[in-house]
Amino acid sequence: MSINVIQLVQGALTESVLQQLATRFGVAPEAAKRVIGMVAPALLGSLMNKAASPEGARGLFSAIMSPDTNAHIVEQLPQMVQGDGLQKLLGMGSRIAGLIAPTERIEAMSGKVAEHTGVAASATHALTGVVGATLFGVLKNYFMQHNGSVGQLPTLLGHQLPFIKPGMTDPIAGALGLGGAGSFLAGVGAQMKAVSSHLDHPQAHGARVSAVHESRDKVLVAEKARGKKWWWLALAAALALLAILLGRGCVGEKKPVSEPVAAAASEASMAAPAAAMAASEPAPAPVPTKDALLTFSVDKAGVPTLNATLGSETEKKTLLDALTAKFGEGKFNANITVDPETKPASWLDKLDGLLPLMQLPGAEVKLAGEKIELSGTAADAKLGWLDKLKSLFGAGFTIGTFDVKQAVANAKDSFMNAFSALKPDDCAAADVAKVLNLQVINFTTGSDVPPQDAQLALAKSADLLKTCATNGKAVKLEIGGYSDNVGKAASNLTLSKKRAEAVRAYLVKHGVPADALTAQGFGDANPVADNSTASGRFANRRIEFKEQQ
Repeated sequence: MSINVIQLVQGALTESVLQQLATRFGVAPEAAKRVIGMVAPALLGSLMNKAASPEGARGLFSAIMSPDTNAHIVEQLPQMVQGDGLQKLLGMGSRIAGLIAPTERIEAMSGKVAEHTGVAASATHALTGVVGATLFGVLKNYFMQHNGSVGQLPTLLGHQLPFIKPGMTDPIAGALGLGGAGSFLAGVGAQMKAVSSHLDHPQAHGARVSAVHESRDKVLVAEKARGKKWWWLALAAALALLAILLGRGCVGEKKPVSEPVAAAASEASMAAPAAAMAASEPAPAPVPTKDALLTFSVDKAGVPTLNATLGSETEKKTLLDALTAKFGEGKFNANITVDPETKPASWLDKLDGLLPLMQLPGAEVKLAGEKIELSGTAADAKLGWLDKLKSLFGAGFTIGTFDVKQAVANAKDSFMNAFSALKPDDCAAADVAKVLNLQVINFTTGSDVPPQDAQLALAKSADLLKTCATNGKAVKLEIGGYSDNVGKAASNLTLSKKRAEAVRAYLVKHGVPADALTAQGFGDANPVADNSTASGRFANRRIEFKEQQ
């Protein structure tokens, strides 16, 4: 498998295709070409990161080979970028980009590319989707032609390392959550090689996919092979002894056990402890795939409350020791979870610079992988913490403040793209609910009136549900209202129900059958994010659609 995937993707985006895209997105063709030149290796690098674990490689291969991936996209692109076909292409691209990396990572990466190329963020994001759809199509086409298997995916991606190195910069790698570009590129090849070996030869390699443990794996495999050999020898020896004993009983005389059989029995008894030790060998640690997480908020008295997920007890101890040294025993609140599937915390060695921020009353901070988000007093421009952290962490990290308007705009784009990708006759309740849940209805504090900026999405939701009902495929949904944890629980419960009822009333007013919708309030139950940050509370203040049971 020696193909240049980037070259195939760029070859599919011909001059005429680029001209069409540039015209539709309002950018110069050369600018669009520069964006694609940066986005293609970035997305390919993210695929490598995903394929660096057996589970990730299996899921990725399944997504590539799914019916939704267009294996003939290269030939069809000239027609797809014209007229209504572009909207479908963008919907496909948005869905596929979400499979390559989390939406926020893709958006962060697009932002970095936009900054570098000077192309508008919206156009950059749209081009990213086109590249993602083309990338998946190229890979699917290749695997179909060569009867490829999941074990070959990491190998193929590993061969792309020389082609992505020139385009993989620290800001791009950081935005995608890959850490520093150099360290990522230096380690991911060995990881994928181990994963490919595991997937092709699962009996020999078990779940060992880390390149660091490759030599140890070979020893263990050899030990297990020897264990099997001695097990058969032991069985043979036992059967031979049984035959001799039976023979002795029959003829009434004692016969010495033959030396070869005795030797085999002796060797088998000696091998048994070794085999038992091999069998009791502890299972290997999983390859880390999740980002380390830390959120904290500081009360009016300057006491911080932290929630963190780290990959080891050592990291947990490092964090607790630093907090204790700074604040004193019992003068901070910390809830720290250890999950072996979590990557090393790249921010842990910057704790000295973070600790003063943990004393700032009203400060709220979220660190996820190489992305840092400030809210509360930490986002106050006058205090300068944004610039301080950028200087402390360097270019490998994406650092910013939480912007509600931007979050709403991003959610609206995701909803519109997913909505456009829906087929006219797609009225499966689970699929419809999944799309409707992408819309954000950002109620004003204390209000239960759907805001103006959410009404377009609600109107489209109403049209979809009305069409399904008209076609005899009525979708029955429960509308759940949720709140953050600010305020009294009883008040939040009441307000969340009023908001759910307001959404139901809006949809019914716009033609959705009343008996197809129910409304329920859940208050601050079932949070989907940490309430200690503004973005977490924003995510928890939500309307959630689900199929009626």
